[in-house]
Amino acid sequence: MSKHRYGTLPPLRQITAASAAALAGLALTMGTAAAPAQAQDLVPQTDTEAESLVKDREAEDSSSLNRSNVPESVSVEQAKKIVDKSNEITTSDVEYAATLEDLPASGVPEDFYTTPAALPDEDGAVVKQTPSTFYLDPAKLVEHSATSETFMYKTTDEKGNARAATATLLTPKGASGDADDAVVISPGTQGIADKCAPSRQMAMGTEYEGISVTSALAAKHPVIVVDYVGLGTEGAHRYLNRVEEGRSVLDAAKAVQNVEGSSITADTKLQLRGYSQGGHATTAALELKDDWAPELNVTSASAGAVPTDLYETVSQLSSPYSAFALYGVDSFAGQTGADLSEFLNQKGLDVVEKTSNQCTIEATLSTALLDTSTLTKHGQTFAEIVEENFMSVAEKQRLGKAEVPVIPLLVNHSRLDDVVPFSQGKELAATWCRAGHKVALEDNLGPTHIGGYIASVPRIEAFTSRTFAGKAPLDSCWRL
Repeated sequence: MSKHRYGTLPPLRQITAASAAALAGLALTMGTAAAPAQAQDLVPQTDTEAESLVKDREAEDSSSLNRSNVPESVSVEQAKKIVDKSNEITTSDVEYAATLEDLPASGVPEDFYTTPAALPDEDGAVVKQTPSTFYLDPAKLVEHSATSETFMYKTTDEKGNARAATATLLTPKGASGDADDAVVISPGTQGIADKCAPSRQMAMGTEYEGISVTSALAAKHPVIVVDYVGLGTEGAHRYLNRVEEGRSVLDAAKAVQNVEGSSITADTKLQLRGYSQGGHATTAALELKDDWAPELNVTSASAGAVPTDLYETVSQLSSPYSAFALYGVDSFAGQTGADLSEFLNQKGLDVVEKTSNQCTIEATLSTALLDTSTLTKHGQTFAEIVEENFMSVAEKQRLGKAEVPVIPLLVNHSRLDDVVPFSQGKELAATWCRAGHKVALEDNLGPTHIGGYIASVPRIEAFTSRTFAGKAPLDSCWRL
């Protein structure tokens, strides 16, 4: 077997996937094995570059797909059909998902995620910690130079139960002394299974949020990546649960100050940052912050493609994103104690169970052309199922009604977003403006939900640099 300057070269199938993007182009390209410090150069800097990136992906054809590079759970014929019909999923993503089936477990010890018999009384108390790793690719050819430490901390779920949650602290190489500032990243949709926790996936090189993490590290900010309650640790992950997401973020930010080796103190300026589900969690944390964690020195926040209205979002989901609806229905049923068999047929029950054990990439691929009305007993759509059974849960997760801290706020959203309607992001920004806040609305023309994320990353870093330096960002309220 040939050698590579990073070690033994893995099989062709893994090399192909290593050079691919995690869901829709977010992983770093491996063609030149760029150094981590140069990672931000791989991010499109303009809307035109983002549009070109996505168009290049759409231009791929499916002829290269065969049984060796398609996940076992998906037929070759289905994979080809998905690539040919979807603007989001390409052959690279299919190969990437196939590679994940061959990868070893996370570098974080499995027993680390076991909750102790007793937890501390204080929310944000550190329970334990362990060194971890952050790879930029699933073949583990490029390990980031940042120091990585995964830690468990105590939080409280919506019902008032003590819960253990985990997060990862990444410290830039060469950092010394107390940190002036740090970024707290709430990740986008990962899935609802324990194996999907970002701390596990970063150690495997499969975390698509790696592009945002690397961007912040390249700017020399320590980064905290939150796993959310029930991802990795025992108990259910209640997908898009406003209270549990927000508390997870805030308690991780409190806990990291007491992690051994952390440079983050009570005086460190914090930015909360997230996109999609991460934008939902970031906004939730802002709304809960003054009551739950008033002591935190949060000085700015960036919320992207925030699904402020879950019913509207589910109602407009197209078939490539059926996985998100499946995660939602499974989670909503768990929160209400509903029996899914009351409104799903056997096929629907089987698909929900299967998807609940898949992370975002595999789940999106395996359900990309699914008509959810074929999963219900009476042919209803999932939007109708939510309307008939789960509106009370969906309404509890609505954002934009509560007060948020008086800090610089950035809302970023593509006008061409095909998952979360742009109108929701614009209205969130307008709501904050009406409340007297200064808000920067960074709209872009990145095609699709993912293209909007890619286009937003450089703008977020510019906003971050300005606000950490004490400079006010541009105020968009005059045009909202």
